[in-house]
Amino acid sequence: MTVKPLKKGATYDDLARVPEHYVAEMFDGELHASPRPAMPHARAASVLGVKLGEPFDVGRNGPGGWLILDEPELHFGNDVLVPDLAGWRRERLPSVPNDAYMTLAPDWICEVISPSTESIDRGKKLRIYAREGVAHAWLVDPLRQWLEVLVLEAGRLAQIEEHHGESIVRAHPFDAVELDLRALWS
Repeated sequence: MTVKPLKKGATYDDLARVPEHYVAEMFDGELHASPRPAMPHARAASVLGVKLGEPFDVGRNGPGGWLILDEPELHFGNDVLVPDLAGWRRERLPSVPNDAYMTLAPDWICEVISPSTESIDRGKKLRIYAREGVAHAWLVDPLRQWLEVLVLEAGRLAQIEEHHGESIVRAHPFDAVELDLRALWS
């Protein structure tokens, strides 16, 4: 499915006028809005936030060293993106700023794939994340039950791992702890 922009040459004011029950983003000045995700998508993102937040953000039963946020608004020039999850290493972002959005690119993002947004997640968004220097990306597909792990190489985010189904995995950059994928799909 191809998602068409709502408006070309959009501004942040146009984005702010999108009703709250939509996720609004801008890519290269084109305004896009998609409905809130379906429950399998929401479940996968929520569980993943908990599973990574405990050991990496809070530091409980894990190494700590990260700040992980759900759906942060990221501003990169004329682009406004909202990944499902994003993480910054604490040496780059020691605490949460008191702002409505971030301009500092995260070290890791996670996009939970929906059929209606897959082409944007894999296309425009990955291109922008790579341009901004995001070093790690995960694409999670709850319907197909898979996790793709990507790293920044030669200016693009390239897949280095793929995990399916009910595997227990150690996925980069969070490979210090095991992740039971079954929890994301249940």
